[in-house]
Amino acid sequence: MAPTRAVLLKVRATIQGGREVRQSKVSIGMLMMCVGVACLSVNDAFAKHLTSDYSPFQVLFLRNLIALPFAIVIALFSGGTGALRSYRPAAHLVRGVVWVGAAFMFFSSLKQMPIAEATALVFVAPLFITAISAMFLGEHVGWKRWLAVLAGFLGVVIAIRPGAASFQLVSLLPIGTALFYALLMVSARWVDERESVWTLLLYLTGAGALLSAFIAPFVWHPVPLSDLWRFVAIAFFGTVGMTLITQAFRMAPAVVIAPLDYTALIWATLAGWLVWNEIPEMPVFAGAAIIIGSGIFTVWREHNRERQFAQAAHANTAA
Repeated sequence: MAPTRAVLLKVRATIQGGREVRQSKVSIGMLMMCVGVACLSVNDAFAKHLTSDYSPFQVLFLRNLIALPFAIVIALFSGGTGALRSYRPAAHLVRGVVWVGAAFMFFSSLKQMPIAEATALVFVAPLFITAISAMFLGEHVGWKRWLAVLAGFLGVVIAIRPGAASFQLVSLLPIGTALFYALLMVSARWVDERESVWTLLLYLTGAGALLSAFIAPFVWHPVPLSDLWRFVAIAFFGTVGMTLITQAFRMAPAVVIAPLDYTALIWATLAGWLVWNEIPEMPVFAGAAIIIGSGIFTVWREHNRERQFAQAAHANTAA
């Protein structure tokens, strides 16, 4: 009887230990996500500073050029020499075009509008992903997720107030950024499955540097040494932010991690207030709340859908 009890206690301890390890990984993943989002918010703040003196294409070129060595080191450290190899270079080139388009529109919007407002409007990207998946990839999207998409776009209308005296066409740039970002996420399916996420990060940075290099000479403005540190900062914080966010999704479920992306609105609002004395109007906050709510619901529905598929597959295997 005693040995049996000892075995049971050992099994129980093992299970509890496994749960603690999983919980620890989730907690670390959540921390990584929060720090990564904060780093990207710092990246955006530097981008807003730089676009007041330099073309968005020049900022994009130098940001990617300086970040490329960081991306190579991260790829080698995380995936070895195999992470440097691409099985479909053309797919990365196409994704690079989309990435350059998204970054150009976002940097351009930061030049002309409050950083918090631009950040809030970009949050519509998950809703674009849902719509693109349904209309062009043939994925099934139920009425609840379509309702979330419509609610999200209602939030956009509330935030930008088309027809109002305060409406500006530049408000459409963050929405265009969200659309291109959605295309970037969906286009990840074109990449060979043998390639790691570090390969995607590396080639996206390299493609961004290569493509923006064709335009940068036509908009080039000399960079004094006193400004060089700002370009290094935007490259550093951007790369570190993407790396931490990537690792966060590897350590914790997306349904836990994804909603933390919306903490960017807090950082953007603080940066806008402290640095540029920008205080978003109430309709922006109201629209952002609807966009964020619909985004969280979309992530939650997708998580439930994947769990149901996994349970059905397990049941079929057991049968």
